[in-house]
Amino acid sequence: MKRASIGLLGYGTVGSSVYRLLDEQSIEIAQATGASAGVKRILVRDISIPRSDAPAELFSDDFDELVEDEDISIIVELIGGIEPALEYVTRALEAGKAVVTANKQLLSQKGSYLFDLARRNETMIRFEASVAGAIPIIKVISESMVAADFTSIYGIVNGTTNYILTEMMRTGARYGDALARAQEWGYAEADPTEDISGKDAAAKMAILASIAFHSEVSLDDVACVGIEDISELDIAYARDFGMTLKLLGVAKLYDGRINVRVYPALLDREHPLASVNGAYNAVFLKGNSIDEVMLSGPGAGGIETASAVVGDIVSIMARPVAGRLDYPRTHNGLELFPDDEVVSTFYLRLEVDDEPGVLAQISQVFGEHEVSIESVLQKGRGQHAELVMVFHPVAEKSFGAALKGISGLPVVKGRPAPIRVERDSE
Repeated sequence: MKRASIGLLGYGTVGSSVYRLLDEQSIEIAQATGASAGVKRILVRDISIPRSDAPAELFSDDFDELVEDEDISIIVELIGGIEPALEYVTRALEAGKAVVTANKQLLSQKGSYLFDLARRNETMIRFEASVAGAIPIIKVISESMVAADFTSIYGIVNGTTNYILTEMMRTGARYGDALARAQEWGYAEADPTEDISGKDAAAKMAILASIAFHSEVSLDDVACVGIEDISELDIAYARDFGMTLKLLGVAKLYDGRINVRVYPALLDREHPLASVNGAYNAVFLKGNSIDEVMLSGPGAGGIETASAVVGDIVSIMARPVAGRLDYPRTHNGLELFPDDEVVSTFYLRLEVDDEPGVLAQISQVFGEHEVSIESVLQKGRGQHAELVMVFHPVAEKSFGAALKGISGLPVVKGRPAPIRVERDSE
C-alpha cells in the first residue's frame, strides 16, 4: 500500500490532535484513499521539551529537514501568523509539496500569492480548518455548490464572541464578566484582542468572499467593528425588543461589486442565526441557483480544527486518484463596493440631558442628513435620560454624518455606539 508521509509544522493543541487522529483513523483513511498516512517529521521550536505522545525522533527544529525530504509529500502548517509560516509554505509549494494550513491570517493576506504559487508548481493548498472549525464550508463553496452563483454569504464565524454575547443575553452579565467566563472555559485566549475586535472574523470572511466570488479580497478590504462597546444596557433593550445580538460577518454582491464587513447586529428571534448560541458557528449561503442554505457546527477547539485538517489531508491523498489538482481561482476580479454606500438599519442608544427640547435638537440633526427615525423610547435616569432609537434603512454615509453631528451636541453625553439591525435573511 502506498504511504503519504507528512511533515507537521507545530505541535500545540491542534498539531498533537492531528497526530493522534491520523493514528486513530488510519483504517478509515486507508479505505477512503487506498493509501496509508503518517507523520514523518514534526517541526517545533525546542526539541528538548519532553513529549510523551509521539516518539522523540520525529521532532526537529530545522525546517530544511522537512522540506528537503523527498519522501514527505504533504506539509501541514499549524504555527499561525505570517512569518515564518509564509516562508515555510512558500518553500513547500516551490518544492512541489502539497500544503494544508489552518492559518487564516496568512490566507487572508497572502492567499492569492499562495494560490498562484500552488498553480505554477502543479500542487495543492487546502485550508478548510482556517475558517469555521468543524463546518466544511470551504468544500461546500468550492466543490459541492460550485454552480451556486453566490450572491451573499453571512454568518457567525467566531466562537469566542458568540459565546460572550450568548452569556450576556442569557444571564445579563457585563461584557467583562462574560469575557472572563469565556477565558475560564477555554473559549477565549489570554489576549482575546483578535477575537473581540472582529479581526479574526474579518480574516475568515475575506477567505470566504475570495472563494465564493472568485475575486481577490484581503483582510484590509474588510470593514470591521468588534464587540468591545456592547453594553449590558444594549442587551437588555435587545431582549425588550424580542431580539438577540450576534457578531456577523457579511459578504455580499452589490451590482456586481463585493462588500465584506464584520459588525455586531441585532437579529429578530425568528432569524435563522438567532438560535446559534455558545461557541457554535453558522454560515448562511445565498445564490441564484440555490436560494438559501445554512450550515452550523462547532467553530472552535483543537479536535474540531484537527478534524478539518485531517479531512484536507485525505482530500489531497485522493486527488491523484481523481486525476485533478485543486486550488482556488480568483479569475473574476470584481471590484469592491464602498462601505458608505451600503444601506443599513440602525439601533442607537443615547445618554442625554433630561430637559425639554432635547429630542427636537437630535431629530433636527438627523433630519438635516435625511435620516428617518422609525421609533423612539425614552427612559429617565436621574439628571439624564436614555433615548433608544431605531431608524429606517439609510445609507451608511448619511447615518455616519448625522452621528457626527449628534456627537457634537452639548446635550449628548458620551460617545454614541450604534448597532446595525438585521430584520430578515437578506
